[in-house]
Amino acid sequence: MAKDCSFDIVSEFDKQELVNAIDQVKRDLQTRFDLKNSNSSVELEGDKSITITTADEMKLKNIDDILQSKLIKRGLSIKILDAQPMENALGGNVRRVYNLRKGLTQDLAKSIVSEIKGTKLKVQASIQGEQVRVTGKSKDDLQEVIKFLRTNEDKFDYPLQFTNYR
Repeated sequence: MAKDCSFDIVSEFDKQELVNAIDQVKRDLQTRFDLKNSNSSVELEGDKSITITTADEMKLKNIDDILQSKLIKRGLSIKILDAQPMENALGGNVRRVYNLRKGLTQDLAKSIVSEIKGTKLKVQASIQGEQVRVTGKSKDDLQEVIKFLRTNEDKFDYPLQFTNYR
């Protein structure tokens, strides 16, 4: 009797790499000539959000670019950033909050399961909390599902990782 193989589809990020990226952004704020004395700040609040506060919209855009480039260099997807609208802060400053995406939402998990079922491969997908478990008898079918999800990753607004492959 063949043993079932499985893997999990999750949406997570490495917290320590995020902390390192934020530290690099803070260092850049102190050394870049256009941001040096602008009272700009970047704060990480737990693993929930990142808050950027600066003097004007142009500096905010520059800090956004720095943040995204540091995340990419650290191997983190910029899809973990859920940008909120820019808002006015005290002292004529502007602020933008990025909520951090972690875990699959129910709607996203349902759409992933329906996409997998649409492939007509002999696998079963089930939602388990904030992850989707895919099981099947053939490892080749599981690898086809991973390949399919990677090629269609732009449909999902979340970064997907494939873990626990057995």
